[in-house]
Amino acid sequence: MSKKSSTKLKQKGSIAGRLIYGQVISSDFFARHWLKVFAIFTVIMVFITNKYHCQTKMEEIRRLNTELEIVKTERMRVRSVYMSRTRESEMQQLVDSLGLNLHVQQRPPYKLPSR
Repeated sequence: MSKKSSTKLKQKGSIAGRLIYGQVISSDFFARHWLKVFAIFTVIMVFITNKYHCQTKMEEIRRLNTELEIVKTERMRVRSVYMSRTRESEMQQLVDSLGLNLHVQQRPPYKLPSR
């Protein structure tokens, strides 16, 4: 009985040992299932490519968001400068410094009646 059980153990062996000696996955396995192996390999490669593409796009989105924040800040600064230049007192000082003899009208404008 011990002889039979020892031969069974030698025949079965461990899965790692069978993998090393090519008893589980051999060239015959790849010859019989080449289409399935190729399909699995293709799916794995597509997954890796998609993940890389997604990571590069996420990096670009982060970079563009940072650039957008910088542009928004610059826009607010330029708008502030523009608004300070268009104030009436600033414009009056500019006209006075140029010596144009223009003054702010005291009466509001009115429409001429049409005939």
